[in-house]
Amino acid sequence: VQLQAFGGGLVQAGGSLRLSCAASGRTFSSYAMAWFRQAPGKEREFVAAISWSGFSTYYADSVKGRFTISRDNAQNTVYPQMNSLKPEDTAVYYCAADLDGSSWRRRHQLVSEYPYWGKGTLVTVSS
Repeated sequence: VQLQAFGGGLVQAGGSLRLSCAASGRTFSSYAMAWFRQAPGKEREFVAAISWSGFSTYYADSVKGRFTISRDNAQNTVYPQMNSLKPEDTAVYYCAADLDGSSWRRRHQLVSEYPYWGKGTLVTVSS
């Protein structure tokens, strides 16, 4: 499955931004999807994940209550809506895909769990 992330940019602290990740190739609805981010000089970290059905969602503590992940299987797209952005949210954001199943549900927060990655999109939050 091929992934392409869109929607990064510059936003002021307290503002909102909606990213999107378009998937092509294999059956999108078979895959759980996730967003990770990587700030300069830091390791890539988990942000949010969503099951193939959309019924199960997971969030990093740092974004819980501010970010919402959703998906549209008809459009082969997954979205994180990011609200109340903070300067510490500045990073390159990556979308990733993995077959939905018991392994993903246990390991959804791990970079190593995802075999498919898109190129990142930069989000910069100014103070």
